[in-house]
Amino acid sequence: MSETYAALLRGINVGGNNKLPMKDLAAMFTAAGCRDVSTYIQSGNVVFSAGAALVATLPATMSESIFARFGFRVPVVVRSARELAGALAANPFLASGVGPDALHVAFLADLPSAAQLVSLDPQRSPGDAFAVLGREVYLHLPNGVARSKLTNAWLDARLLTTSTVRNWRTVQKLVEMTGG
Repeated sequence: MSETYAALLRGINVGGNNKLPMKDLAAMFTAAGCRDVSTYIQSGNVVFSAGAALVATLPATMSESIFARFGFRVPVVVRSARELAGALAANPFLASGVGPDALHVAFLADLPSAAQLVSLDPQRSPGDAFAVLGREVYLHLPNGVARSKLTNAWLDARLLTTSTVRNWRTVQKLVEMTGG
């Protein structure tokens, strides 16, 4: 049975690095067996339909395909439409009235353990805040993502997984595109 998903690629078309045209990326997902493929903005958001068996191998397959064709490694994290909608609804910072410009979500490839969660220092980036719920790290970054010390590299090292961050408006758009 086929479901709708979003693949979230990290670090493409950022600051002129790791250039990957969205047309080529969509074609690569289609060639891998995905259907109804579309992209959203240039930063590596791909919405598609596929069966669970394909989705289970897709992050590694796409990462290797991108490396073979473009020469750089790109982490890929996948969420179903239902998971994206759940992430949108669960943001703990919404209740306190935080505006969308200060909200981001780091999507994790793997569920962190309790020991890994303890390694996160809430004082790492004064003024910023985070909350981990399942495989999402909700970020309140009032001074912007560029000034925060709550980076992908820090999250990856502490949680021993891959993370990729999206701003709140992108998360909302991906939920809309996936029908979540």
